[in-house]
Amino acid sequence: MSTTSERIRFASSTGPSLAGIIDLPQGEVRGWGVFAHGFTLGKDCPAASRISRQLAAEGIGMLRFDNLGLGDSEGDWGDGSFTVKVADTLRAIDAMTERGTTADLVVGHSWGGAAAIAAASVHPTVRAVASIAAPSDPSHVEHHYDALVSRVLAEGDAEWLIGGKALTLKRDFVEDVRRAHLLDRVAALGRPLLVMHSPTDDTVGVDNAADIFNAARHPRSFVSLEGSDHLLTLPGRAQRAARIISAWADPYLGSSSLPRRAAYRAVSASSAAPSVR
Repeated sequence: MSTTSERIRFASSTGPSLAGIIDLPQGEVRGWGVFAHGFTLGKDCPAASRISRQLAAEGIGMLRFDNLGLGDSEGDWGDGSFTVKVADTLRAIDAMTERGTTADLVVGHSWGGAAAIAAASVHPTVRAVASIAAPSDPSHVEHHYDALVSRVLAEGDAEWLIGGKALTLKRDFVEDVRRAHLLDRVAALGRPLLVMHSPTDDTVGVDNAADIFNAARHPRSFVSLEGSDHLLTLPGRAQRAARIISAWADPYLGSSSLPRRAAYRAVSASSAAPSVR
């Protein structure tokens, strides 16, 4: 897929500069959005890059960015947390507004899906949010580093090797993640929500999607990404997810006649959507 892109930088909520890529919309510009990547991934991981490029090919320009201390961004990953990830997603949304391309849509994958929901719930310009393979409790990520938790809490930090990267896990990070309560944000979202999850996801189980969907108010939708792995690395899976998001989000994009801050009041076809349990 051939798309054009633009590199940008903007300040994190904690100060360091974050690196982003805007995949520019092809053909008619339908709207703009922000993509929040997974836990220790980055803007160039398959889910972030392939979904954003597919959405751009369908007229929805997307900003994807590296979180603190990852990829091309400055700072120390260990100084982040779920709170910081949400705050930096809000900074990314604001960066799009400052550019003159206000984000209608926020999409997030895995831990980034939880952050996307939390950020969208408090940002006035966002019209709709889509989560992909998101945990219903951000502390789900603790199983990745559970062997280090006791040491981190006792000593303040510890080096953590994951995916070939050496990261510093810090006490504040662990404690912040444990305090996060996503389902409260889901219930108060006030935006249309699309929940997407593979029933065979063995990293974040599909029960997480059930919890998010059941906590959400209408309009809400659930789509099963059958045949997909958690990271959406199998051929065509990320692009399929993007095409579904593109079609679902159409009423909430910038070209829509729906008022920006009242788009979520529209009655969607998902109002009759079944429980995903």
